[in-house]
Amino acid sequence: MKVLIIGGSGLVGGNCFRHFKKQGAQVVATHLAFSTDETVYYNSCDLDDPENYDVKAFGPDIVVHCGALTNVDYCEKNEKESYQKTVQSAINVVSVCRELNAKLVYTSTDYVFDGRDGPYTEEAKINPLSIYARHKVAAEKEIKENLKDALILRITNVYGDEIRGKNFIARIINDIARDREWNMRLPYDQYATPINAFDIARVAWILIRDGKSGIYNVASTDFMNRCQLAAKVISYFPYAKASITPVSTKELNQAADRPLTGGLLSTKFLSEYPDFKFHNVDDYLKMVFDRTANK
Repeated sequence: MKVLIIGGSGLVGGNCFRHFKKQGAQVVATHLAFSTDETVYYNSCDLDDPENYDVKAFGPDIVVHCGALTNVDYCEKNEKESYQKTVQSAINVVSVCRELNAKLVYTSTDYVFDGRDGPYTEEAKINPLSIYARHKVAAEKEIKENLKDALILRITNVYGDEIRGKNFIARIINDIARDREWNMRLPYDQYATPINAFDIARVAWILIRDGKSGIYNVASTDFMNRCQLAAKVISYFPYAKASITPVSTKELNQAADRPLTGGLLSTKFLSEYPDFKFHNVDDYLKMVFDRTANK
């Protein structure tokens, strides 16, 4: 099996790259702005970019599209760029998949919902609140209308091992490692379902292997707000100099509206794969703590 991973230098893409290779797939991972030793350049926003990797020559059976502009507040203030990197990118990748007869796997988000009554199933009514969310909905629509066998994975609050350590949990751990003393003003009213990127890769591989299509939510057993999540991370490092100030989302005055009671339910996936075991935040933190202690 040949797999092309767009956005392979990021958190989800990087985990998919490593896991798929272990499963025996022939994998090419791409980057746009941030390169690694294992990625090649590919600009899905501009298929005519002369520096683009020759996807046609590779001939992928599967295209996993993890690339997008994910800074929600930045998207709110830069709508054209958000459209280009999320919607236009998806349109372009759809055309590539149609030309090469490749299956598309696309990563979406719980932000397609309004956060009034989450966590959500796949059948829940979408109601995006922000530019980022509306563009994700538009990308999903483009994919569903033009590719019959596409697979859409909705995810949220992703954490795990990544080169840049950009995710929420990784940033806290890295600041603790640097002996930083700081206070975090975090919303107590934004709830979600954190998911380990490694589990996303595991789920994606199973669904690809079994020829699944349609929308699948990918979420573990955790459901918590940002304060609770940060406090859990800090609890594993008694020497941490971090503190938390709970505030409302309204007080934060963020540029983009957030779904407050968000998150996802993996009921559909688990009904098909009842023996699958998700990792939770504690599992990951125990692993990180042990890894740090053994250095």
